[in-house]
Amino acid sequence: MPSTDRRDLFDAWARTYDDTIRPSDAFPFAGYETILDRIANECRPLSGRRLLDVGIGTGNLAQRLTAPDTELWGLDFSEEMLERCRAKLPEAHLIRADLRQGLPPDLPEAFDRIVSAYVLHEFPDDDKLRLLRELVDRLTPNGAVVIGDIAFADIAARSASQQAWSHAWDADEYYWIGERMVPALESLGLDVCFEPVSFCGGLFILQGAVG
Repeated sequence: MPSTDRRDLFDAWARTYDDTIRPSDAFPFAGYETILDRIANECRPLSGRRLLDVGIGTGNLAQRLTAPDTELWGLDFSEEMLERCRAKLPEAHLIRADLRQGLPPDLPEAFDRIVSAYVLHEFPDDDKLRLLRELVDRLTPNGAVVIGDIAFADIAARSASQQAWSHAWDADEYYWIGERMVPALESLGLDVCFEPVSFCGGLFILQGAVG
């Protein structure tokens, strides 16, 4: 879970973040650009929609989500990240928020799409589940939560990557495992689609179950 030390880390990283997140075949960002494009595609059409980017960072995903009449909101716990996002997206509604305390009270009640990219691996699985249930509850009818992140199809795939990429592995992070998270999310009454995009990246699409 993000802590004060993690916030300091991301505040410091903000200065060079866009230079260090580049297309790569290596762990942990293999498939990064494809995942961001896939998230954006799941939000189309954009015009006239209200969108929330959870963990908006410097705005790499959010830049793909702008269109006439789009109402874009973004949350992040790093003020330095938000400052860089403001420079790119001056029309966005940006709020510094620590998701450990839940969603901030000054957000609108409902969104057509809620997205997040490479953020929730910072949270233990139980906290992911709590937050995702809360986010789905903030959707408009036919809305969806679309998550792209460091994710593995199963435990075996995770173990293989940990062994192959031990020099880059972060033991303080909580990478998604599809075979665990899909049934856990379904147990909360959510419709879930999980698609691996690269060996270490995947896409989750969540909606409230009907009936």
